[in-house]
Amino acid sequence: MAVDRDHVLRSAAALLTRKSTATMDEVAKAAGISRATLHRLFAGRDALVRALEALGIAECEAALDAARLDDGPASDAVRRLVRAIEPVAALLAFLYSENQLFEDGQQNAGWTRIDERIADLFKRGQAAGEFRIDLTPAWLTEALYGLLASGAWAVSEGRVASKDFTFMIVELLLGGAVRHPAQPREES
Repeated sequence: MAVDRDHVLRSAAALLTRKSTATMDEVAKAAGISRATLHRLFAGRDALVRALEALGIAECEAALDAARLDDGPASDAVRRLVRAIEPVAALLAFLYSENQLFEDGQQNAGWTRIDERIADLFKRGQAAGEFRIDLTPAWLTEALYGLLASGAWAVSEGRVASKDFTFMIVELLLGGAVRHPAQPREES
């Protein structure tokens, strides 16, 4: 009987987003396979995390496409993006905390593509006068990632209702990113 790799990967994602320290034995059990079968699919935890990274990147890119980032006001596109990315936010939160993905200075090109697309959205909003120009698009992108991860953790721990995920993130991000007339730039 053939093992469904996608099922195993999604089972691993579901478990690791709830318990990031889960062992390979626990991952195998969650997927309904033996540890030996899991090891044939993924040579170890690092290989599993790299496969989850590829899944996370693919899911993020699909969310970016679904959000239609170039349509309408940039603030509306941010709302659509957060809504579209919500189903994968817990996986992104897990990946965000996996240091081996970022240790060697060799970031996966997929993350670079995602960063650029989101930064371009913030640049578009700045050019249209929607967003503050004293916050860089790179910082707004990182802030969005941080809010997505925090929101996912808060929902998974039951501290926040999942139905409030998009609202909380968008309101906090855009409330801090909205350009206010006569807002002085703080000098350092």
